[in-house]
Amino acid sequence: MQPTLVDDPPAGNRWLHEIKYDGYRTQLAIGGGQVKAFTRNGHDWTNRYLGIVGAAAGIDCASALIDGEVCVQNEDGVTDFGYLQSAMIKEPWKLVFIAFDLLHLNGVDPSEEAARRAPRSSPLDLGRKQHQTHPHLE
Repeated sequence: MQPTLVDDPPAGNRWLHEIKYDGYRTQLAIGGGQVKAFTRNGHDWTNRYLGIVGAAAGIDCASALIDGEVCVQNEDGVTDFGYLQSAMIKEPWKLVFIAFDLLHLNGVDPSEEAARRAPRSSPLDLGRKQHQTHPHLE
């Protein structure tokens, strides 16, 4: 599901919000002793993200699929898409991967595992539990 840009957030306290980062949606696939980086359209961009891929190789797991955004942040910490395009060629060490979903870890969908172990709760409470950082990534 793609985020939708709106002028104002919805009213009420039963909504979860996430920051919109200006970058390239990327999935890191870890397994079989290697890491690959794929775009939203399934293109292999591993060679464009060698620093990120190298860092992900240090994650202690047999396999994982991590969804996120590759970005570059300006001096104020705000993502800058124009700068990202330039940095990919001229300053690749400035690329950062902002992970926002662990889709699979060692063959298991962590959200299904969390839902299975969680006590019966409201959808809002369950949503918060599913969006916590997984211990293997802390």
